[in-house]
Parts: sequence; C-alpha cells; structure tokens
Amino acid sequence: MTTIDPRALRNAFGTFMTGVTVVTAHDADGNPLGFTANSFTSVSMDPPLVLVCLANSSQNYDALTQADGFAINILSEHQKDVSNTFARPVDDRFACVDWRTGPHGSPVFDGVSAWFDCSMHKTVEAGDHVILIGQVQAYDTSPTPGLGYARGAYVTPMAEAEALSQNANLIVSALIAHGNEVLLVDDGNGGLALPEIRVGKDGASAALTKLIEASGLSAEPGFIYSVFEDGAREHQHISFLCQAADGIPAKGCFTELSASTLMDIADPAVRIMLERFASESRMGNYGVYYGNQTSGKVRPIVSGS
Repeated sequence: MTTIDPRALRNAFGTFMTGVTVVTAHDADGNPLGFTANSFTSVSMDPPLVLVCLANSSQNYDALTQADGFAINILSEHQKDVSNTFARPVDDRFACVDWRTGPHGSPVFDGVSAWFDCSMHKTVEAGDHVILIGQVQAYDTSPTPGLGYARGAYVTPMAEAEALSQNANLIVSALIAHGNEVLLVDDGNGGLALPEIRVGKDGASAALTKLIEASGLSAEPGFIYSVFEDGAREHQHISFLCQAADGIPAKGCFTELSASTLMDIADPAVRIMLERFASESRMGNYGVYYGNQTSGKVRPIVSGS
C-alpha cells in the first residue's frame, strides 16, 4: 500500500470535494465501468475512508458492490463532456476520456483535478441506495480547478469571477498554495502581501491569469475563497485559492503561515483572511467569506450532494 500523508490528503479532500466526480471500477470480466456523481464524502482520516452512494436500480449495482475497489475522479472545469457522457447510457463511455489503471487497480482519468484509488472497505444498504465505503490506497492532485454543478448548470471558477467583475474598482489576489505554504510577496513597504492586481477591461479571469503567469508557477485558477468590500482602499476584493505544482516562484517565496509571518501582513483584511486559511488548512475544511474588511460571514463549502 502507498504511504498516505494524512495532512496532504486532508487538504486534497477540502479542496476538491465539492466538484463533479466520476466513480469508476472494473466488472468481473475486467471491463471498465463508471458513472457521474455530484460528490463524495470523507468518512475518516485514520484510516483514510471515503464514501459514495449508488442507487439500487443502477445497472452497475452488482458489479460495483462486488468489486475489490473503486476510484473517484474529480473532473476539471474543462471536462463537462466527460460528465455528460458518464451521466447517460453510452455504448463506450471510456472512449471519450484518456484513462489508465490506477495503483490499486481502478480506472483513473488524465486531466482531472484529482483522483482517489480505493479498496472496498464496506458496503452498507441504505433504503433505495447502497453506500460504498472505500479506503484510499493512492491518490494524486493537480492545480487544475474542478468542475462544479449547481441549480441545474455547471459552475466554473471563471464564471463566478466574471459575475462579480462588474465593479469598476475591483482587485483580484491569488492565494497560491503549495503543501502547507502560501506564496507571499514584498508589499513595497517592508511587509508581506498576496500577489494582487487591479482588474482591467478584460475582466477578473484575465487579471488572475496575469497574476499566475507573473508568479512563474504552474498553477490554475481555483475557487473564489474570499469576497469583501475594502472600505480603507475603496475597492472590492476577490481572492482565489489556487493550488501550485512544484516550482520556484519568479517573485516572492512560499511561506508557512506562522504567527510571526502573519504579523508581517500589512493589510489587516488580508491578514484576517490568511489566519482563517491557516486554520482551515489544518482541518481540511474550507469556506467562502463574504463581507467587508472588518466583518462578514463564512459560508462553508459543504460536502455531499
């Protein structure tokens, strides 16, 4: 079994759990099978357990309940076609996606935000569904943002950003994380800050792309982590949580959010946001802040469908 880093796995759960997923396995003859699911749920960190629910009426019921394991593929924002294909009857669903056999044996997709390859821990009958509980044996994540689904439509980070980009005085910052560290830059006054940029006529998505390109890192836009009105600087501020791959930033450095580091954050609103991020990272349970620079509400990102 692959050694699982509990803290890294907890962060992966917290970052990707609300995305659209495809659950995959092999049937008794070795043929790949899969179906689209709105979400999955973390059950335990020790051992690392996750669950998904399957309708008793599903044509995959027998194969999945008798399988040795299953994989959870968190689709990226560019994989709407994959979601649609695995959500309806298609002769060869796997023809539309590049995939391979994962370390524990279930199909894992290329180009996804994350995948978790699990052994079957237990199946539990629950009314007209069966609960499949898997133990994570291997996993991988990428900086690619996930695909969301709400109120009958797909949701992507950039769609959210553009909906908030009508304010002419808008600042976008990138909360670029790698492991337990965050990219911080010199604010020009002896303090530290997140990379940020004023939004121009091209909109928030273009502004965020410029920030990421300037960082010199391989990272892609994640979900909106905080939205607040900054009365002190008279602007609206949107901060995106972005996961970075390995690499050295062109400007600034990755820093763990210790108490001494947070004291060097000059902007009090950003400091409070990063204090919250440090706390949520430890728990692997994120929320989205809406308010102003002094008060507001955190809306939890709730797992489960």
